[in-house]
Amino acid sequence: MKISWDLPQKRTGFGGVIDGLIGPGATSAEKALQLYVPFGFGAAVVLAGMVLDFGWSVAQFVVIAALAVDMMGGVITNATSTAKRWFFREGQGTKHHLGFVAMHVAQIALFGWAFMDLDLFWIGGVFGVLLGFSAAILTLPLYLQRPVASFLFVVAMFLSLYVFTTPLDVQWFLPMLYYKILISHILREEPYQPD
Repeated sequence: MKISWDLPQKRTGFGGVIDGLIGPGATSAEKALQLYVPFGFGAAVVLAGMVLDFGWSVAQFVVIAALAVDMMGGVITNATSTAKRWFFREGQGTKHHLGFVAMHVAQIALFGWAFMDLDLFWIGGVFGVLLGFSAAILTLPLYLQRPVASFLFVVAMFLSLYVFTTPLDVQWFLPMLYYKILISHILREEPYQPD
């Protein structure tokens, strides 16, 4: 294994769009993980909803399928060496990371609409925790970011269980969202590459 911050050229066309999401130069193993696992998880969530008869509407099935694929995809993609090399390239700083985090208000609001009766306190609280914890982590010296992120992730889990509760059948959403951002995305790591 080697550490390489050398950024491959971003492709043009549709490949360039994909490179903008996962980083240019992803290995075939990274691509397989980012494609098959999220869609498998999304299918499993939909199947569980049907077999266990969660009573979801068609709209809820559509929303939860899309969110399941995106959450698992984000957990995996943001943790890859290729994504670390891309999202922590020269010129990418705290404001870029917080901009990425801020975009997730759309997913929180969509989940809130589909499963939380559009509870604005819930939506605002979940988003506030996500953005506030992310900002707190990113303002710390690099050597403290990982331990503090681990601590804040645990705090977020307690908040998910006791403050920002969700229906039992979709209780996985907040832990995955917080993990995707606080652990997978905003922590800088060396981009290990195969020899």
